[in-house]
Amino acid sequence: MTKLLLWAFIKNRDDVQNPAVRRQYGLLSGAVGIVLNLLLTAGKLAAGLAASSIAVMADAFNNLTDAASSVVTLVGFHLAGQKADEGHPFGHGRMEYLSGLVVSLLILLVGLELGKSSVEAILHPAETQFSLLTAGVLLASVLVKLWMCLFNRSLSRRIGSAAMAATATDSLSDAAATSVVLVGALVGHFAHIAIDGWLGLAVAVFILRAGWGAAKDTIDPLLGQRPDPALVKEVRSLVLSHPQVTGVHDLVIHDYGPGRSFMSFHAEVPLDADIMEAHDIIDHIERELKETFHIETTVHMDPIATDDQRVNAVRDQVAQLVRVIDPAAAIHDFRMTDGPRHTNLIFDAAFPHSCPLSDQEAARRVTQAVKALDPNYFVVLQVDRVYVDESAC
Repeated sequence: MTKLLLWAFIKNRDDVQNPAVRRQYGLLSGAVGIVLNLLLTAGKLAAGLAASSIAVMADAFNNLTDAASSVVTLVGFHLAGQKADEGHPFGHGRMEYLSGLVVSLLILLVGLELGKSSVEAILHPAETQFSLLTAGVLLASVLVKLWMCLFNRSLSRRIGSAAMAATATDSLSDAAATSVVLVGALVGHFAHIAIDGWLGLAVAVFILRAGWGAAKDTIDPLLGQRPDPALVKEVRSLVLSHPQVTGVHDLVIHDYGPGRSFMSFHAEVPLDADIMEAHDIIDHIERELKETFHIETTVHMDPIATDDQRVNAVRDQVAQLVRVIDPAAAIHDFRMTDGPRHTNLIFDAAFPHSCPLSDQEAARRVTQAVKALDPNYFVVLQVDRVYVDESAC
């Protein structure tokens, strides 16, 4: 069914980095969600009124909330697909994250309301009427919600959408909640035991946990998270595949929404290289990165000594001293200038954010270690912070 819908409604469905195609995916997800949730709302409302069941009618209200969530998703993807303008030169891609956050907040709201209703049902249990109509509507709702979960999860994986992942989580939570209502109705009818309140409380906890996870997936890119280590590895591998580049550092990726990322880094080249040739290589790397990863890239060129044995030896010694202070630290932009009384060592030391040392304390320790190596060394140091695995520190 999912493949049929994609074939019928989305052109160029494999070009998932294209904002216009992503918007079509969002519109399809939102439209399907609105139609199915409104149908489920009407069916459950009718069944709840027939059975005089507050639980079933509350579940109907839950589906009405889901229809509103689908509207949020639809509007969010529509806004995210708008082109850049003078006020928003990086586009509107983050609207997709915001719509996912709104859906997550609605999930949390549903969890809180279900928890409140469940506690009331525990304190004041009430007998409900049971009918095949009620059971049939609830069972159909569970099946529809499971399909919606698989549908949105499939779309989420195709385009890498946190908003659709949140919608899939919401559908799975709804399927669990409706299952509890159905089980509670069956047990209450055949065993005359009022357990729907306790089961509802358990589902409320599940929904709250799922909502928090979905919210975190949308909050992280909004706040700014470290780049995907696999992506960083691929970028470094591509850049260093060019023999004219000897090193890469200070890599930063800014995420302005799916398919709208900007990247910058420093590329080290031999200081005796022909500047026009090096500039041409850097331009080629920027174009290659855009074609390969769909990321706008700016590269800063750093000339370094590569064939001076003395400089290379001292650089290796200093790098080892820095790693003693922190195993995950590294140095770059290393230069040596000799004077009549001392030798200047000019370099940057990059420490991970997770390390407890302040920049001032890190600089003091590095300077102290280098001075112990040779008192005639004068350290000109810049301390940087980099994106690394937390466990590396």
